[in-house]
Amino acid sequence: MQSNKLKDIPISSGVYFHKDKSGEIIYVGKAANLRNRIKQYFQNQNDKDIKTKALVSEIDDTDWIETESEIDALFLEAEMIKRYMPKFNILLRDDKSLIFIRIDMKNDWPFVSFTRNPIDDNAEYFGPYYNGFAVKKALRYLRKVFPYYTKAPGENFKPDLDSHIGLNPVGITSDGYKLNLQKLISYIKGNRKKIINELKFDMKKAASDHNFELAALTRNKIRNLGELQQRIMFGDKEFLDISKDKALRGLTDLLGLPKIPIRIEGYDISHMSGTNVVASMIVFRNGASDRAEYRKFKMRVDRNDDFYNMNEAIIRRFSQKNLKSWGKPDLVLIDGGKGQLDAALQARDKAQQSNVDFIGLAKREEQIIIKKHCNIIVNEKTLTELGGNLESTSDFIIINLPNSTHIIKLLQRIRDESHRFAISYHTVLKRAKQNSSLLEEIPGIGPKTRSKLIRKFGSLRGLKVASKDDIVLVVGAAKARLVINHIQEL
Repeated sequence: MQSNKLKDIPISSGVYFHKDKSGEIIYVGKAANLRNRIKQYFQNQNDKDIKTKALVSEIDDTDWIETESEIDALFLEAEMIKRYMPKFNILLRDDKSLIFIRIDMKNDWPFVSFTRNPIDDNAEYFGPYYNGFAVKKALRYLRKVFPYYTKAPGENFKPDLDSHIGLNPVGITSDGYKLNLQKLISYIKGNRKKIINELKFDMKKAASDHNFELAALTRNKIRNLGELQQRIMFGDKEFLDISKDKALRGLTDLLGLPKIPIRIEGYDISHMSGTNVVASMIVFRNGASDRAEYRKFKMRVDRNDDFYNMNEAIIRRFSQKNLKSWGKPDLVLIDGGKGQLDAALQARDKAQQSNVDFIGLAKREEQIIIKKHCNIIVNEKTLTELGGNLESTSDFIIINLPNSTHIIKLLQRIRDESHRFAISYHTVLKRAKQNSSLLEEIPGIGPKTRSKLIRKFGSLRGLKVASKDDIVLVVGAAKARLVINHIQEL
């Protein structure tokens, strides 16, 4: 790295990007003081371990993004690692520290918790973060601004110490509590300025309504948010410029797309011998996964035919109702080869959405599949620069790129995520069906009651560990006795 550039590094908090000679991002890190942190890489080489020395030997340039606080840098770092998947973050990270924030907004009184293994349970997950200690510390500070529960409060919840010191919500309705949590989620997503502007508006409105107590509480929240800049920690999307994202820029050039694909959707099918057939729709926005936009489809008829199932999923995705609710993608990635892509394109054209670009990614050779005579025109100059080549069949163009390119890495992430999400939904349905069939054996328990039990307790295991009072609340005392007597025999 050039010494004159080191002089330009700010002393603020932020995220830095180490690059190799080809311009590829090989490491993403966060810092309380960017100048001090980046300089450390080029000092005292004898004190560094082998992996860090290997990283330093490949650094040719470094860029950075300033943030307003260390907490912002913490969340932004996780977003950038997800986007670029730098090789040295994988080599240097400790998998034991990888962590997600979990919030189930569908509960009346959601609580904030942490997990290392997110599952498809309709809760919202944020992460992964590569420093569990720092994330938990950041959430503790944010809890002073946006009070939240750390476990389900229960019906007879009594104020505890956390309530008295303002960490748990007090004197608030379920809807008001959820609005507060939405602000916390928005902050985690990087919308700090938007949150402060909203709080200032709320404070002025409370003051004009002569609700001075609420105005004072809101003022304290604004002050506490300001103090976060001074906290010692260790995505702020307001600072991001996706035109500099090499994967998205390269994909746009390679496929001759009219603009950078901000919203990319990925689809996959999962089933077991044609049973519990499901399709996943995952969304990558600005090159990173956007879990809030994920959708899943249960096929109307179980068939052991991936082409048929993909066709149904795309027809349903591009229905007028869903187009109005979800908007259009800029690019669609189908997990599979020519057959799956062809089935998806037939559904797209039937829905009269031929202006939406579709590509496939074949699993074995990681080949990009494109239908001939579509909107996509491969830029052969870009292809050559990337070290790739073309193959051609009667109906399809096949793009071969080195697996090390940013484009393939991005498409692999989208494909793998759609595959994971499809399998997880299929597994949930399979378990629910197994549980339902076991509950069918209970005399006096009908379909509606079984449905209530599965919806409330999730699985037979959940039902087994539930208390008698919990089961009574769901199905009543008489049916609860039938259920409890039966599951005790299993």
